[in-house]
Amino acid sequence: MNIEKNTCNVLTSEKGNVLFLILIAVALFAALSYAVTQSTRSGGGDASKETNLVNAAGLTQYPASIKTSITRMLVSSGVTADDLLFDLPPFTDLTTAPLQARGVFYPGTTSGGGGGATYNPAPANVMASNSPGTWYFNGENQVVNIGTGGALSTSNADVIAFLPGVTLSVCQSIHQRLGLSTTIIDLNALALLISTNMDFADQNIDAGGATITGANLDGQPQGCFQKPTGTYVYYHVIVER
Repeated sequence: MNIEKNTCNVLTSEKGNVLFLILIAVALFAALSYAVTQSTRSGGGDASKETNLVNAAGLTQYPASIKTSITRMLVSSGVTADDLLFDLPPFTDLTTAPLQARGVFYPGTTSGGGGGATYNPAPANVMASNSPGTWYFNGENQVVNIGTGGALSTSNADVIAFLPGVTLSVCQSIHQRLGLSTTIIDLNALALLISTNMDFADQNIDAGGATITGANLDGQPQGCFQKPTGTYVYYHVIVER
């Protein structure tokens, strides 16, 4: 009788353990299902945010690469900021070695060659038009508290890369990465010259524009602003003067 009683107790204990394990498995499965459901519901917003951050990072890296090419030209070739030319292939105006040495995008592999930078339109996915964007490079504006101070002149105009037509979400992601306010200020009232290239037709730095300034942008070598209102422009200083 004692044996039968002990066996009954063991069986009862095993049944209790099995039931307990089943309850734990059900609870874990429910928790996992809830987590997956929540992830699925919020996944679209998170993915979009991550995409904007990736696009913003790629966008800021391109003018930084141009700046690297220009720095090499200024150091090794005796070229000055006033000499820089941003002509694009087929370089019909850069017919002699002295001019080629001033070309930022002219191949730098030959004697007297230029900066060897590559011109790439901005990818369509960062543009409000959903088509490739055009970069503009000129020396007709300055950023306050960048380089030499004072009123805008030919001696302190910065060489700046501009990309008009960027999406608001990408601009906000750029500002977020830079620790700036995501409210993009409106500079429509300033006479900034944006859509002009400093190429062979406009060889010399010309301080004909204005000073980029605002609560978010003072002393910032890169950032976004609106001009005209509702059009978002990304800028990046590639030569501080």
